[in-house]
Amino acid sequence: MHIQIVGLHAPNAPRLRELLGPGHEVEALQAFPASGDIRADVVIGNSINADEAARLQCRLVHVPGAGSEQIALSSLPSGATVCNVHGHEVPIAEFTLHAILEHVLQLWQYPARLDADAWAAAYANRAQHDEADGKTVAILGFGHIGQEIARRARACGMHVIAVTRSGKQGAAELAHEYVAVSALDEVLARVQVLVICCPLDDGTRGLIGARQLALLPSQALLINVARAEVVDEQALYEALRDQRLGRAVLDVWYQYPKKGQPPVSPSRWPLHELPNVRATPHISAITPALLDRRYRFMAGNIERLQKGQPLLNVIHQAA
Repeated sequence: MHIQIVGLHAPNAPRLRELLGPGHEVEALQAFPASGDIRADVVIGNSINADEAARLQCRLVHVPGAGSEQIALSSLPSGATVCNVHGHEVPIAEFTLHAILEHVLQLWQYPARLDADAWAAAYANRAQHDEADGKTVAILGFGHIGQEIARRARACGMHVIAVTRSGKQGAAELAHEYVAVSALDEVLARVQVLVICCPLDDGTRGLIGARQLALLPSQALLINVARAEVVDEQALYEALRDQRLGRAVLDVWYQYPKKGQPPVSPSRWPLHELPNVRATPHISAITPALLDRRYRFMAGNIERLQKGQPLLNVIHQAA
């Protein structure tokens, strides 16, 4: 089978070759050709525009992650199947728990080097820090990621509110409350932490705007490990700048660098300049174990395609 890995994941072509073994051609491409048909049995990539999708002649488009919002699904040729892959929930949950504990422990207020010169003053001026225990966290989106976050938050004694589309009651061992997204406003005033881990779609884009941010307590922590656009960009900046929102840990951004284009800031607003923002470059899921899990899954799906077996994690079937 002929497999093309395109864009940011192209360097992982050797990993996939090793997993698939002989009988498969794995081609690494920095970008699709500018014109002409794009022929392969399988295309792996997380960004395919409408023009590229229309020129595809393939059986399987495999997204090397969970989100498919950058795939022009409606332009794909008839018969093409689109699958995604998870495996990122554990590192993202650990990242999120670290962000919560960092927020309550506030270790940044102590000297980086506790030597003889700093020791006396640091000891004399010790400030109280807070505790995660007893705090309330609302988790917006309660899929693979949200549930792993909930497990860790509950282990720290936190009260967990799962915010889902339907609000349907789920496992009691995961969340203390299940609330529909339509009732989100009623939840925000009583949480100390809001974690955003929902998909980006027409229903969630801009879901957290100025009004929702104003409902949060002034010392609340917002963590976004989903997609930046779930939170209104300007409203977030102004709430943090004016200290109407305590802190934010942002691992996802509104603008991303693109090869061959001028450098861009991660946001159109200077979020990175604010002292109450912890900015990370979309790293929450990146671990060696994640890549191993994901590529083993994709290799398995490619083998299923070759054998005519049902594919796993099908998210779209082009008509």
